[in-house]
Amino acid sequence: MLNKLLFTIVLAASVQTQAKETAADNYRAYCVQCHGMEGNGTGVNIRDMSVVPRDHTDAKSMSGRSDEALFKVIKEGGTSISKSILMPPWEGALTDEEIKDLVQHLRTLCKCKFGS
Repeated sequence: MLNKLLFTIVLAASVQTQAKETAADNYRAYCVQCHGMEGNGTGVNIRDMSVVPRDHTDAKSMSGRSDEALFKVIKEGGTSISKSILMPPWEGALTDEEIKDLVQHLRTLCKCKFGS
């Protein structure tokens, strides 16, 4: 009985450590240093940047960006859409599914909707 209980506890802990990161978690891990904790483009790195990062809370600006363009820039970096070389590609760190979720998270930051 004790072995079954121990196995169940270990299995539960294993499942929790394998849980998928949320889009908000990924935003905090990969985006806030440039785009800021609130997503307003005022991250800690901006003092060393020649280009101001996009304000993800600006509904007007973000509404002008398609989901496909946001996906592409996150996956392939700024140069993929003729934007800043300072925006790195995240394809090595994030899966396509995580990038799609991150695009939707950006839509919540700006409180704007834009279909694919």
